[in-house]
Amino acid sequence: MSYDNTLKYLVEQFPYDFAKWLANATPDEELEILKTELSKEPIRADGLVFLRIANRILHLEFQTSPDSDPPLPFRMLDYWVRLYRQYQCEIIQVVIFLKETTSEKVFVDEFKVQNTIHRYRVVRIWEMNPSLFMDIPGLLPLVALTRSDRPESLLAQVAQKIDRIEERAMQSNVSACVQLLAGIKFDKNLIRAYFREELLMESVIYQSLKEDIERKAKEETRLETKEEDRIRQASLFVRMLQLRLGNLTPDLENSIKNLSFLQLEELLILSINWNSQEDLVNWLSNLK
Repeated sequence: MSYDNTLKYLVEQFPYDFAKWLANATPDEELEILKTELSKEPIRADGLVFLRIANRILHLEFQTSPDSDPPLPFRMLDYWVRLYRQYQCEIIQVVIFLKETTSEKVFVDEFKVQNTIHRYRVVRIWEMNPSLFMDIPGLLPLVALTRSDRPESLLAQVAQKIDRIEERAMQSNVSACVQLLAGIKFDKNLIRAYFREELLMESVIYQSLKEDIERKAKEETRLETKEEDRIRQASLFVRMLQLRLGNLTPDLENSIKNLSFLQLEELLILSINWNSQEDLVNWLSNLK
């Protein structure tokens, strides 16, 4: 399960909660969600979110793993340069690591090479005090990943908080985010024991995931059907060539069955003038 869409949804729905936590934003500051692709070559990353706050930008980078290609410190510098080129303002960069690890990479908070040093803030969510997030709807889904000597008890507290949310839509959406993010740390059966499944199924997150799965399933079915058609057409061509040129070797049959639709179409046109298998072999050789 990829968690970036869940986190992007949280930031987009509760931008002030994140801006207050990480950039000391005040209620009167206007917030704007910026596009997560920058000029030049597009950059996409887990949980990449830009919040514009007054004359500042808060860049959030959510990571489940510290491993990255290119390395995360270099990417943070690259993001900063592109953002600054475009907006010419203060940029606050925060990397939030979600999954506990002993890797030294989660303690790195700068890019340093020769005369270039670029620093950013790092948050290891498993070190955070859960009380900081418990009463803030937009941050509540992070509570299950915070510091606790009794993590299962903490998960139960989060479930109780969700039950107290009066607005049904917010309740279902926050519950879905909690359940999805809790999967980073907890067994799915334990999560199901504390959270109502109907809240998950009512959420926009669940509906979006369901639509994505259905769309991918249809696309896979379409591709499978197309592939079946190609194989049938190739098999037909094999039989046709055998009638005209004699029995084909297994290697020649396999070569024909691996041809694309366009190559099969070309084969159909050219083979009209062929008199021997040598013509077929030469043509196949020129494809390689």
